[in-house]
Amino acid sequence: MTVEKGVDWGGTGPVPEDLVVVDGDAAARAVVAAARADGRPLPTLGLLGGDLARTLGGARAADAARLREAGTVATVDLGVAVLDGVRHPFVAHLVARRGWWRGPVLAVMNAQFLGAWDVAPRAHPGDGRLDVLDGDLGLGDRWKARSRLPAGTHVPHPGIAQRRVARWEATFARPTPVRLDGEVVATVRALEVEVEADVLTVVV
Repeated sequence: MTVEKGVDWGGTGPVPEDLVVVDGDAAARAVVAAARADGRPLPTLGLLGGDLARTLGGARAADAARLREAGTVATVDLGVAVLDGVRHPFVAHLVARRGWWRGPVLAVMNAQFLGAWDVAPRAHPGDGRLDVLDGDLGLGDRWKARSRLPAGTHVPHPGIAQRRVARWEATFARPTPVRLDGEVVATVRALEVEVEADVLTVVV
């Protein structure tokens, strides 16, 4: 169910016996990608950590037993990136950049957080949208934005474009590495992203 104001996004409930427990976003993405490649239904994922779990209020001291006994079950969105014609899922975020201090930086957020940074304060992985932030700031503004990222006060900023989208595409002047859930997947000149709403069940 797509999240709306005043609507609960998850709740307690029976946890499937075949729950797949993962320790973070990259591991979650690997499980999803393997299921898609094999044509299997997506399993329910138990999230012990990562940016998706943090966005959903997951416990810092979570363990597999707690997830099975007292976890919150939620249905969330899945991001999909088309890179060189190949579809790649991501659970938390896509980041495209050549470096932090020079050149454009693009973040496509399904989750609110990227490590210690509150990159997309308005993002929620159950709202049927991806939050896109991109900019090419001067060095001084980059320092300021970086210092404000932990609190999420780097936006609004005139040099950072923000969008909330179901589908979007971007092109780069030079080949740019693309990271999905923290791992470099490809280096491309163009990409497309889209959201698959309410397709992944997680327990936090």
